[in-house]
Amino acid sequence: MVEVLLSPYTLNSLFTLANRIVMAPMTRCMADDDLVPTEDMARYYARRADAGLIVSEGTIIRPDGQGYPNTPGLFTTAQIQGWRRVTEAVHEKGGLIFAQLWHVGRVSH
Repeated sequence: MVEVLLSPYTLNSLFTLANRIVMAPMTRCMADDDLVPTEDMARYYARRADAGLIVSEGTIIRPDGQGYPNTPGLFTTAQIQGWRRVTEAVHEKGGLIFAQLWHVGRVSH
């Protein structure tokens, strides 16, 4: 069973996962006050890059969709650049990361 869990998995013609382990999304609240992903976030995700696939924490898609303080966004140039640093850090360690897009709905802050 362990051999199967740790064996590569071809997801599609573009991506082969190193193994069948997926890191589930967890809200970390580590973005800065402008909701830009930080270097701490890049290091956090890079340390977990040996998972077959990382699903990022909820990433808000517009200002009115924020549910918790310091959750990262993906709607400004600075936020996109921050996620680029996170993604590059994960890729440098051989991992793959997928963004969980998020809007908390009518209860947003």
